Amino acid sequence: MEAKGKKVILLVEEMFNDHEFWYPYYRLKEAGAQVVVVGGEKGKQYTGKAGTTAKADAGASDIQWKEFHGIVIPGGYAPDHMRRHRAMVELVGNLFRAGRVVAAICHAGWMLASAGILQGKKVTSFFAIKDDLVNAGARWVDEEVVVDGNLITSRTPDDLPAFMRAILAALAQQEDES
Repeated sequence: MEAKGKKVILLVEEMFNDHEFWYPYYRLKEAGAQVVVVGGEKGKQYTGKAGTTAKADAGASDIQWKEFHGIVIPGGYAPDHMRRHRAMVELVGNLFRAGRVVAAICHAGWMLASAGILQGKKVTSFFAIKDDLVNAGARWVDEEVVVDGNLITSRTPDDLPAFMRAILAALAQQEDES
């Protein structure tokens, strides 16, 4: 149980990538983490690109970020909706600056750019947002998973196994330090 006792936020918004939401959701639970689905609005039902739905356990403005060990941001078109909520962007920035695990896949790099945390960081993403991340100060590479300190990034659903291995390893390391 690599993540036993850990509390992890899984962000959600309209048009999330279904694989990039549900794979981390169940993998984190399987590893013993308490997963809290956080959207722009508590109790709202969000629809993924493939039609699955996910209900927000909490709204971003209701969250006390200091209670969490990490945050996972799925891609799809959801990150473009997420960054319209100041509270969601602040969650990402606060957790990053506190040294907690911040993990983003595919288009989720948009949230990292909006949170202002990419300067000098090595990252990857879906290739279409490479310019956005580079313009935000990141060093972009085309690799399945990139770990730069507490920041973990991946490209596409094909990278989910490596993405989750890196997230769980980072959460376990955090446990060793506590």
